[in-house]
This record gives sequence, C-alpha cells and structure tokens, in this order.
Amino acid sequence: MFSFLFQLISHSDDGSYVLEKGGYVVLGIAIFLLICVAAALMSGKDKGDSRRAVRMSVSAIAIALAFITSYIQVFKLPWGGSVTLFSMFFVCFVGYLYGPSTGLTAAFAYGILQFLQSGGSYILSLPQVLFDYILAFAALGIAGFFYKSKRGLIIGFIAGCIARGVFASIAGYLYWMDYMPESFPKKLAFLYPIAYNYSYILIEMVLTLVLLAIPSVQKAIKRISFEAKNKD
Repeated sequence: MFSFLFQLISHSDDGSYVLEKGGYVVLGIAIFLLICVAAALMSGKDKGDSRRAVRMSVSAIAIALAFITSYIQVFKLPWGGSVTLFSMFFVCFVGYLYGPSTGLTAAFAYGILQFLQSGGSYILSLPQVLFDYILAFAALGIAGFFYKSKRGLIIGFIAGCIARGVFASIAGYLYWMDYMPESFPKKLAFLYPIAYNYSYILIEMVLTLVLLAIPSVQKAIKRISFEAKNKD
C-alpha cells in the first residue's frame, strides 16, 4: 500500500512533495468520482428529473467556463495567484442560481480542478493544499447563501471573493512567509499574506463588478438566471 503511494508522490530535497504522473491518473479518477457524488448531492429533492438535469448541466457549464477563463490571465504573481478573465464570477454564479448546497458543492469541485491546474505538481503539505486550493476556491460557494437577497449576485460575489482571500491568507501565514520579498517593510510583515492574496483577488473582483454594472450584461444575466431557474 505505502509503496504504491510512494510511486505517486516523491519527496524533493527542499522538503516539498512532487506529484508524479501516476498521481495525476489517481486524481483524475478521484475527480470523476467526485463529480458523480456532486451530481447526486445537487439532485437533492427537486421537482422532477428534468429540473435536476438542468441544474446539473448549468452548474457543469459554469464550472467549465470558470476553469477555461482561469487560463486567461491578465497578470500572474510570482508565488501563485493571478487576475483572470472573470473566472471567480462563474463559480459564484452557481450559488446565486441554486443556493448554498449546490454552490458549495460546485465550488469544491472547482477547487479540485484548480489544484490539478496549478498546484498538482508542487505540494508543501496536505494542509497547504487544503487551504490554498480546496477550501479557498470552495469558499466562493458562499455566494449561495445570498441567492434569495435582492442584490444577491453582487453581495454573494463579494462575500465569496473575501472568503477565498481569508483561506488563501491563512495558507500564506502557515506556509509562505519565507517567500516574503526583502523590499516588503519588516514592520508590516504580519500583513504580507493579506496584502499578497487580496492584491489579485480584489483587482479581479473590482473588474468583474464593473462588468456586472453594464446594463446589457445585467440584462443578459437576468435572462440566463430566469432560464436556469425555471426551465423544466
């Protein structure tokens, strides 16, 4: 059993763990199983198979769009983190459409995908992966708690972005303080993880809010939301 695990993850000289090719295969299988579980959870006790199918399909499309747009990066920071083409919005949008249960499940699955995309080849520890990827991106699903609010999309999106920054900052305090640049003021070192992580998260958040303020975009989102929530 342990010899099999050693074939999936190797230990490097700097104390980190590197995921081998076999590890990606195992993670791919795990993601497939996760999607199956997520589909079952998102089904819940909805009215009819057709509505469940719509919910699952819309959620899958939104997460796929988030994953694709996460590759389109306006700029990228040296130790991880980037401003993408509105990828966080698509994750939060699922929660806005269907509430916290579906939103958190979809966001959790997205965190797994993000781990594979940018974190799967370099692992400091399992808790680091948990805070940097799984919990950080799953936190975007918090947007679902505001899905019944009058301005639930905006409030939920902001809440999701802030929550993601909280978990990313915790990872910064626990694992990334050694990477703080020499130019950063020593007296403000305790703010470094917060400043680093929220620098790219807030920029993307503001750019997204500007986009959402455009009347034509609002009209399109309203139409999509109506179809996604009411289509049988």
